[in-house]
Amino acid sequence: MAIRVLVVDDSSFFRRRVSEILNQDPLLTVVDTAANGQEAVEKAKSLRPDVITMDIEMPVMDGISAVRAIMQQSPTPVLMFSSLTHEGARATLDALDAGAMDFLPKRFEDIARSKEEAVLLLQQRVKAIARRRTFASPRPLATPLRERPAPSALLAERSTPTPAVTERRTPPRRSGKGYQLLAIGTSTGGPVALQKVLTRLPASFPHPIVLIQHMPGTFTTAFAARLDGLCQIRVKEAEDGDQLRPGHAYLAPGGKQMLFEGRPGAARLRIMEGNDKVNYKPCVDITFASAAKTYGGNVLAVVLTGMGADGREGARLLKEQGATIWAQDEESCVVYGMPQAVAKAGIASESLPLSLIGEAIVGEMGA
Repeated sequence: MAIRVLVVDDSSFFRRRVSEILNQDPLLTVVDTAANGQEAVEKAKSLRPDVITMDIEMPVMDGISAVRAIMQQSPTPVLMFSSLTHEGARATLDALDAGAMDFLPKRFEDIARSKEEAVLLLQQRVKAIARRRTFASPRPLATPLRERPAPSALLAERSTPTPAVTERRTPPRRSGKGYQLLAIGTSTGGPVALQKVLTRLPASFPHPIVLIQHMPGTFTTAFAARLDGLCQIRVKEAEDGDQLRPGHAYLAPGGKQMLFEGRPGAARLRIMEGNDKVNYKPCVDITFASAAKTYGGNVLAVVLTGMGADGREGARLLKEQGATIWAQDEESCVVYGMPQAVAKAGIASESLPLSLIGEAIVGEMGA
């Protein structure tokens, strides 16, 4: 049975373009379109689509308000379309906070090397989030930590109706292993997952943290700033030459690759353009592989929700050095691609629900 899609945009040209692309796939069918957020809320309730694609800036009701209303009245997976600007990035992150599952740049040429690749990517994203049919209750708007007296759990993980593994109810026992680095890689669903994990880490966290999130370059600056405001640890977009410090997280800049140089305890980050033949910029495999060379086995690497298999080969190299590898479990993932690749390859020693990962990291690495 085809996945039923509602396309929402105030531009008739863009509604028609997206509809044509989605209808090319026999597994997708556009059931209707809407020209503003209010129409989207009403049609989401009456048509009950499997997925909604949503613009941000629209008359009558904007996309962020529409997502919030839809999540309250008729929860449905939402894919946002965004401009690749700093303001567009902030608005997209607000939409993810409101309950949207994923986003794509509105200019398809910004995410693909050819028209065919862009068409395939849009179709794949819609099909991926369509598999998520149950949701947590609507989340309140996140309030920056530095504007409130104490941290709180901000973003509830989403669930899926058919868990593949039995959910662990308590964090794993501490192994007693020594560590020098925490590395986290993610893609689709990552902004929500990273906020959920990182807000659990105390300011006294004793090791540096590197974050690899598939995201456009204009988004990572805004995302790092948002995380820094929400977390007790400090978070920044990584820059070339940054010296790694305990209790600090470094987010790989979009469109670049992040590597290490130097020795553990005095390592610095190298931010490089990278090879155009590499599918992902930043690439989890590349950063994990560099971590294996610099830190050996003294790494805890965590692979969170995301499409594809980025991170599997880098995690394999880390494990060969004696590092510990964890994966997010299927039940709590938006897309069980990257964690599944690591788990199926026998690389991960634990598959953990998102709700436990932050606590488990603190327990394993100390704080």
